[in-house]
Amino acid sequence: MNRRHALILAAGALSGLPVLAASPAPQFEVPDTRMQKRRLSEFRGKTVVLEWTAASCPFVRAQYESGVMPELQRWAAAQGIVWLSVISTHPSRRDYLPPDKADALHRGRSGAPAALLMDSAGTMGRAYGAVVTPHMFIVGPKGDLVYSGAISDNPTMSAKEARASRNYVRAALDDLAAGRKVATPSTRPFGCTIAYSGD
Repeated sequence: MNRRHALILAAGALSGLPVLAASPAPQFEVPDTRMQKRRLSEFRGKTVVLEWTAASCPFVRAQYESGVMPELQRWAAAQGIVWLSVISTHPSRRDYLPPDKADALHRGRSGAPAALLMDSAGTMGRAYGAVVTPHMFIVGPKGDLVYSGAISDNPTMSAKEARASRNYVRAALDDLAAGRKVATPSTRPFGCTIAYSGD
């Protein structure tokens, strides 16, 4: 089994299940890289995108190297959508980065979220059922989870293929903006298993 398949299948082996779309989004209180506490409640009335990310995951890297993720983040901000990137890697894990280095990495790959959250204890990630990076969630203005799953329809580590993929997150945000019910509220996420403590 090659590395790509091992990483994809790792997501299916986990017992934790993501919060189902159309249910109330779990509240959270997590520091960002500037050590400011961020809460879901501060964005009440707005659409919020939650993107679980990691330092070395090749699936994440493809989305950034292709420009897909940064462009979507900037587009979302222009629409008044709040984009929060989340790192749930525990400090004991090899892929962990302290806040200053995580912030520098994200800026270096042209990341443009409203904030980068440091969920080192994994409380937020486990509450949402985030299992891989990138794992995407969208919280609607009423506080309900309206999308949960993959960034796109192509589980690729190729920047070129990432660019050509159908983006589920953009499609869901377009549905919300048009006042439509999200056509595809959930998909199976793909990527690298999140390195929670105790796993």
